[in-house]
Amino acid sequence: MNKSEYKKNNLVELINGGNDYFEQLKRLIDQSKESIYIQVYIFSNDETGNSIASSLIKASKRNISVYLLVDGIASKSLSKHFIRKLILAGIHFRFFNPVLNFKQFYPGRRMHQKVIVIDDKTALVGGLNIADKYNDTLNGQAWLDFAVLVIGDIAKDLGYYCRNFWKDTQKVTELNRLSTNYIPIDNLKGQSCEVRVRTNDWIWHKNEVSTSYIELFQSAQKSITILCSYFIPGKVFRRLIKNAAERGVTITVITTGISDVFIAKYAERWLYDWLLRHKIILYEYQKNILHGKISICDSSWLTIGSYNINDISAYASIELNLDIKSDEFVQKTFQKINSIIEKECKQITKEIHCKRKNVIRQFNRWLSYQFIRVVFIMFTFYFKRKA
Repeated sequence: MNKSEYKKNNLVELINGGNDYFEQLKRLIDQSKESIYIQVYIFSNDETGNSIASSLIKASKRNISVYLLVDGIASKSLSKHFIRKLILAGIHFRFFNPVLNFKQFYPGRRMHQKVIVIDDKTALVGGLNIADKYNDTLNGQAWLDFAVLVIGDIAKDLGYYCRNFWKDTQKVTELNRLSTNYIPIDNLKGQSCEVRVRTNDWIWHKNEVSTSYIELFQSAQKSITILCSYFIPGKVFRRLIKNAAERGVTITVITTGISDVFIAKYAERWLYDWLLRHKIILYEYQKNILHGKISICDSSWLTIGSYNINDISAYASIELNLDIKSDEFVQKTFQKINSIIEKECKQITKEIHCKRKNVIRQFNRWLSYQFIRVVFIMFTFYFKRKA
C-alpha cells in the first residue's frame, strides 16, 4: 500500500465528539460481520470505556475477530480484572510498548494514533480516545473533538495498516485474511472524494503527517484555518507559518482557553506575542477543553487525525491523519469551525493580550515554554538529529 497516494472511491462524514461519536462507534461494532481493529492512545475503565468494552465482548461472542491495542503508558491504569474480562471473551488485547519494555530507551515514542476499522469497510479516524472526557455523560460535556467516518478504499487500506501495526508489536501469523465482503463505493450514496492515509513514526522513518503540514503551509494561497490542542509549533513550522503570512495568506488559529495541561497552555500563551506580531488571527475556545486537530488549506483540502502541531507529534509519537480533498466536505467542515468561532470562541487581539500580560504571568509563561522545550528535546533529540 502506497499511503502517499490519494484514493478516489471514498465517502466521508465529519463526526462530532461526545454522544455522536460513541453512538456511531457502538452501532458499527454491533453491525460488524468479520473484524474490529481499535488502536487508541487512551482506553479508560470508566463509564464510556466499560460501555465500549461490553459491545466488543458481545461482538467477540458472535465470532467477530476483535483486536484492541492501547498505549502502555496512557492506558496503564486499566485494571487486570478489566483486561482479563476482555481476554476471556476472546478479544485480542495488547499494550503498545509497556513502560519497562522498550527495545531502546525512547520514552517519547507513544502510540498516539486513534483509528478504528470495521470489516475493512468502515473506519473512524480522529482525535478521540475512549474515555468519559470525550463523551457526554452525567458528569459533564465532552471535550471538543472530531473524527471522520470513512467508507471505501481508504477503510480497506486502514485495515491493512492496522494488521501490519499489530504484527509489528508482536509477530503473529493469523492476520493475513482480508475481508471478502467489501462494499463497492458505487452502491453507496453521496459524493465520492479523494483521501490518503498519513502516518508519523520515526522508528520507521515515517514523517508523512509532518510533510502534509509542510505542503499545507507552502501551498496555501488564500487561507489556512487551524483548530488544534497543544499548539506549540517548533522552529520549522514557525518559519513556514511566518512565510505563509508574509505571502498574504490569512491564517486563523483556534486554541483552547481551558486546558487539561496548564503548563502547555502557559507555553502556548508565551507564543501569542509571536503569532500576533505576524498577523495570525487568534481565538481561544471557551466552552470546554479543545482537543480536536483539524487544519484546512484554502477551503480545498484538510488534514484531520491525532497529530498536534508540536515537536512531540512531529518527532516522537506515532500519529495517523487523513488528508481529504472534497469541496463539499471541506466547505462543510470550514463552516462548522466558523460556527464554533462565532458562538464559542473569544478572539485574542493585541489589545486583549496586552491587558492580560504582567511581569509575573509572562515569566511563568516563559518558564513553562522553556520547560516544554526541554521535555521536547529529551523526547525527540535522537530522531531530530537523524532527520
